[in-house]
Amino acid sequence: MAMTAAVRRRPVAAADRRWAARWGTVAGLLVTLVALLLAPATPASAHAVLASTSPTASAVVPNAPAEVVLTFSEGVRKVPDKIRVIAPDGSRADRGEPTFNGTVVTIPVDSSGARGTYLVSYRVISADSHPVSGAFTYSVGAPSTPPTDSGTDNRANPVVENAVKVVKYAGYLGLLLLVGPALVLAALWPRRLSRRGPARLAWSGLGLLVFATLAELWLQVPYTAGGSLFDVTGSGLGDVLGSAYGTAHLVRLGLLAASAFLLRPLLAGPIGRTDGIILAVLGGAALFTWPLAGHPAASPAPAVSVVVDAVHLGSMAVWLGGLVMLAAFLLRRADERELDAILPIWSRWATLAVAALLLAGTVQALIEVATPAALVDTTYGRLLLAKIGMFALVIGVAAYSRALVRRRTAAGRPGSMRRAVVAELAITAVVLGVTANLVQTTPARTAVANVAGESAGYFSSTLTSPLYSLQVELDPAARGNNSIHLYAYTPDNRPQPVKEWKATAALPSAGIEPIQIPLLGLTDNHAYGEISLPASGEWQLRFTLRTSDIDQATVTATVPIK
Repeated sequence: MAMTAAVRRRPVAAADRRWAARWGTVAGLLVTLVALLLAPATPASAHAVLASTSPTASAVVPNAPAEVVLTFSEGVRKVPDKIRVIAPDGSRADRGEPTFNGTVVTIPVDSSGARGTYLVSYRVISADSHPVSGAFTYSVGAPSTPPTDSGTDNRANPVVENAVKVVKYAGYLGLLLLVGPALVLAALWPRRLSRRGPARLAWSGLGLLVFATLAELWLQVPYTAGGSLFDVTGSGLGDVLGSAYGTAHLVRLGLLAASAFLLRPLLAGPIGRTDGIILAVLGGAALFTWPLAGHPAASPAPAVSVVVDAVHLGSMAVWLGGLVMLAAFLLRRADERELDAILPIWSRWATLAVAALLLAGTVQALIEVATPAALVDTTYGRLLLAKIGMFALVIGVAAYSRALVRRRTAAGRPGSMRRAVVAELAITAVVLGVTANLVQTTPARTAVANVAGESAGYFSSTLTSPLYSLQVELDPAARGNNSIHLYAYTPDNRPQPVKEWKATAALPSAGIEPIQIPLLGLTDNHAYGEISLPASGEWQLRFTLRTSDIDQATVTATVPIK
């Protein structure tokens, strides 16, 4: 009778544990739901690039503007006190807080400012959570020695930048240490072997993953603001948690909490089909939090990028996590009969995971790199090439492992198989390091666009003669329609009245004779014109200014047109 009661209590206790695990999962999902409900509704956009400014960078304007306008390629968010306008004497010229309206940032400035050169420095957050910073100058009346901004430093803190890469690496490592044991214990683990070692590995992976997620949230505050490791304020942390980046990490923590309740019975013994499906769904959902907090969510094709990045990450976790289980446990503890059954199945899984990695990686590269030239001209492209090269080495070692399995020699020679697996893991450890750098590097498509925007799209130069100096601005300095602004100054940098303006443009290398540029005098020392340049090349611009009834001088400039 006592035995019967004990038998009855065991199924009841097991059922109670299953229900407790499921209720714990529900609690974790509720945390996730709350994070999603509190998330801001922000549209996906690309890594931001400063597209244009008003006044134009390096321009000389006759009067001090009432505002400075920055226009980015995509919407940006504010970093407190990181947008400043410095007057020629080093004082602050900005007045009040800048306003953010999608891609446009408007900075109110003192419209009665002194003559000379002004410095505009900025640091904002792009849609992919990475900071964008820079500076440019403009001049009122005439150029002067550019001021310096001693009150702020928009450069990234190198300690914080490296710490972000380290914790991202730790997150990837925690993911594969969690996925590998969970997958192998659910489908391939021999019943006679103890689960204690794999269970410890899985809990270590989960702990490392939670730590990395919390550390990323903490580091995001000084990373975006340009501060040191411990420059974290309540308001700064609140801004991070309220962003799309923070929401993705909070959702990840909620999904990990929900998964932990089902992971515990799995690590102790086999679980039911329903619980296994729920655990797989939770794990799959958690994978999407990585791309939603990085470059993929802000790519030109966000839906595609997010899916392929999640597939890429999941395939990596399955493949490398399984390799860790093989090297650490199965090849050491399983007997030859068990290995004969396990290794062919694992080999098929690894092949599918590698195929998914290659496919997803190819799609990612096409989106993020965009052009073949960007592979060698950008840091992102060169890191990607390094990753591809090392991945090719891993594929070679994996092919050797698969050949051992096909020849049915792996079970009888576990030492050879173990050495091949260790070699795979050693190379992929470096690949993970490259990946941690990649996700912190400006995508190649954006870097190329930024370089193009700096090297082409605007021409500014000061030409001198004994009578005057002439500030020339040509926009966009490309084939097709261009606008030209001319500002004349005396040798002591005062506005020079001009009685007559003449300008021509020629391209001798293409046989294009001088073309007259119609000019309209806007003020005594400022003229404006429009010209269509039909071909690329080194255009010769010639300007003749008459400053009195008898005094005139001619200056020339060579402008590269792309």
